[in-house]
Amino acid sequence: MSTASQTSTLADTSTQRQQLRSLIRKRRQQLSAEAQQQAATALTAEVMACDMLNSSQHIALYLANDAEIDTYPLIQALWQQGKSVYLPVLHPFVAGYLLFVRYDKDTLLYPNKFGIPEPLPACHKLMPVQQLDIIFTPLVAFDAAGNRLGMGGGFYDRTLSQLPQGSHCQVTGLAHNCQQVDAVPGEAWDIPLKQIITPGKYFDFR
Repeated sequence: MSTASQTSTLADTSTQRQQLRSLIRKRRQQLSAEAQQQAATALTAEVMACDMLNSSQHIALYLANDAEIDTYPLIQALWQQGKSVYLPVLHPFVAGYLLFVRYDKDTLLYPNKFGIPEPLPACHKLMPVQQLDIIFTPLVAFDAAGNRLGMGGGFYDRTLSQLPQGSHCQVTGLAHNCQQVDAVPGEAWDIPLKQIITPGKYFDFR
């Protein structure tokens, strides 16, 4: 393939991803408050029934933004089971990467540059990504092969690339049912997920 053809293909893929991102974001933004609440409750039940929680103590989650499925009921359920929960924080020194910081009931949160609340990256509350047992990731769209379309910043892709081959950490996407699509246009840096959980359904791509 010529350089011009490669450039054209990359541009087409980028456009397709952006169009799909816009479509699915609008789709979930149209969910009613009642539908969002029901989805959060169902998702919590689905996750808490997963066997992987039995052997997991250090669990990374995120706070919902842009009509993402509400994860706070799940966080509360994990706290009740004595699990340690961590939130992603924009890396203060290495652009494009995330740190994971312990999140407790009394943790103060501050908006980052995207307006998303996050805790301060205090050294004694940091958990290296390699030592997390589960990382629950947000996503915009996913397909039946486990391909994930994020918001476009690449923060999770870069951060997850630090996990060693054969890592025990289970990376799992969370989403509304309406975020599933026929196919996600792929990029070379994409990391397919092995598991995705939606309200009422557990997808295992292993």
